[in-house]
Amino acid sequence: MHRSRLFGIFIDTPLAEAGAAATFWSAALGSTAKPVPGEEEFTALLGAFPGLAVDVQAVDDAPRYHVDIETDDVAAETARLVRLGAEVVVAGGGHQTLRAPGGHLLCVVPIQSEGDLFAREARAWD
Repeated sequence: MHRSRLFGIFIDTPLAEAGAAATFWSAALGSTAKPVPGEEEFTALLGAFPGLAVDVQAVDDAPRYHVDIETDDVAAETARLVRLGAEVVVAGGGHQTLRAPGGHLLCVVPIQSEGDLFAREARAWD
C-alpha cells in the first residue's frame, strides 16, 4: 500500500517571461510571489489556494501547466499511473515525469507538503 495526493499546480513559463508571469499570476490570484530558496526556477504564489502549491516555474520550453502528485512511494505511484494509461517521459532525480492520456504532463514527487498535510489528505492505494 502507498499513499498520494495532488501537491501542486505549476505554471511553466519560458525563462525570459517568468518574472512577468509571477507578477501577473500573484496579482490575478491575490497571492504573494516569493522565490523558492535553493530552487531558483520556482516562484511560489503563497496563499493562492490553501493546501495546494501554486508556483510559476521557469522552463526552457513552451508555456504550459502541469501538476505534481506527491507520494510516499514514487515507484508504486508511477506504476499505478502507468497502469491507468500514463507514459514515463523522464525518470530520475528522485521524481518521475509522466504524460497522461490527452498529452498533459505531470510529475510524481516524494512528499513535499509541510506538517501533517500529507498524512491528513493523502489517499491510500493498493
